[in-house]
Amino acid sequence: MKTDLDGHFLYISPSCEQILGYKPEELITQNKFSYVHYHDKKRAIKNLNDVISKGENGRATFRMKKKDGIYIWVETLFKPVRDPDSDDIIEVISVIRDITERKISEDEVRKREETYRNLVENSPDAVILASGNEIMFINDTGVHLLGACTKEAILQKSLMDIIHPDFHDIASKRINMGKDSQEFVEYKLIRLDGSEVDVEMKGITTIYQNHPVKHIIIRDITERKKTQELLLNSEKLSVAGQLAAGIAHEVRNPLTAIKGFLQLMQSELNTHTTYFDIIESEMNRIELILTELLVLSKPQDLKFEMKDIAVIIEHVKALIDTNAIMKNIVINTYYECENLMIRCDENQLKQVFINLLKNSIEAMPDGGKITIEVINHGKDKVKILFKDTGSGIPKELLKKIGQPFFTTKENGTGLGIMVSKQIIENHHGTMHIWSDPHGTIIEIILPVK
Repeated sequence: MKTDLDGHFLYISPSCEQILGYKPEELITQNKFSYVHYHDKKRAIKNLNDVISKGENGRATFRMKKKDGIYIWVETLFKPVRDPDSDDIIEVISVIRDITERKISEDEVRKREETYRNLVENSPDAVILASGNEIMFINDTGVHLLGACTKEAILQKSLMDIIHPDFHDIASKRINMGKDSQEFVEYKLIRLDGSEVDVEMKGITTIYQNHPVKHIIIRDITERKKTQELLLNSEKLSVAGQLAAGIAHEVRNPLTAIKGFLQLMQSELNTHTTYFDIIESEMNRIELILTELLVLSKPQDLKFEMKDIAVIIEHVKALIDTNAIMKNIVINTYYECENLMIRCDENQLKQVFINLLKNSIEAMPDGGKITIEVINHGKDKVKILFKDTGSGIPKELLKKIGQPFFTTKENGTGLGIMVSKQIIENHHGTMHIWSDPHGTIIEIILPVK
C-alpha cells in the first residue's frame, strides 16, 4: 500500500483483501490510521512521522481492523518515496503482513514467564536459575539467605563461589550429569559475610530466556539441624541420667562401707598416715563425681534465697585466687551495679562459677588474665561474663562442648559444662559460649529478683 504523508491511502494492492478483507477501492482516499486500534494509534502515527523526518526505512507492529470488525496484529515495513526533482519525501510505501498467530504465541509465552517469575519470586524457598556454573537469576529469598543486599551481588558470582569447597566435587558431578535431581541433597553454602549455612538443594530443568537452565530449589535447614541436634542431645542426656543414677547408687554403697572401715583403721593405726590421707582424698573425689552424676539423673532440691551476686562471685574468687596466682593468672572483677540481688541456690551457683574458672585456668598453662563482668541486661536480668585469654576452643569442638561425656581434658568427665548449663536453666537462665584463638567468653544471663 501507498499513503501520503498524512496516512491517506493512494494505492492498495489486491493482496490486501486477503489480509484485511477490504477490496482496494473500498480503502482508497481513506485514512490508514482510522483502521488502527485506538490503543496503538499514537504509536503508529509516531512511527510514520519518524520515517518521514529521518528519511529512513522503518518497522512497526500494531493492530488493524478487518472488514468483519476483528482486529489482527500486523507488522509494517515503511519506505519513504522522494520527489526526483526536489528530493523531498512525498509518499510512503508500506508492506504489511499478518503476525497475529506469532503475537498470540509470544503473549502466551510472556504470560507463562510472568506466572513462573511470580511463583519463583514469591517462593518461600530460595531459587536460583543457573546455566552450568553461571547464575542467571535469584529470587529475594535467595538474596536474603546468602546475606546479600541486592540480586546483582549474587549474579556476579558463580555457583561454585557460593558452594562450600567440601561440596565442590558433588556439585560438579551433578552439573555435568545433566539429569534432574529426584530428591534433595544436603550442601553447605557460603554467605557473602563468609559464614556458612546448611541447606538442601534440588535441580530441575526449565526454560529461561529461551534457553535450558537448571531451576535450583534451596531450603535452609539450619533450624531443622539444630532441632535434630537438640533431640539427639536430649536423648543422650536421658540415657546419661539413667546410667548416672545406676552408677552412682552402685558405687556409693560400697564406697560408704570402705570409708567406714578406713576411719576404723585410722583410729587403730598411727603409721602410714600419708597413705590414709591419699586414700581419703581419692574417695572424696569419687564422691564428687557421683554427686555430679546424680545432678544429671534427677532434679536436685534447690534452696532459693535472695543473694547478692557480687558477694557470691567474690567468695568464689577468694577460693580460686591462690590456685590462679600459682599459675601466673590474674582474676579481675567488674561490677556495673552494686547490691544486685538474685533469687538463687547459692551453693549451686558457686559450683557453676568454680567450674568455669577452673576451666579458664586450665586453658592458660602459661599464665594470663580472667575477667568477670556483671552488667545489667534489660530491666529484669543480669549478664555475667567470664572472659579468659587462653588459646580458645577449636571451632569443630566448640559445638560439642556441653554434650554428655564429651571432654577435651585428659582426666575430664565430660559432665562439668553440662551440669553447669542444667543448673543455670534450673535458675531460669541461659548460658552461651564463644571462642576464638584469642580466648573464650562464657555468657550467663539470670533473672533479677
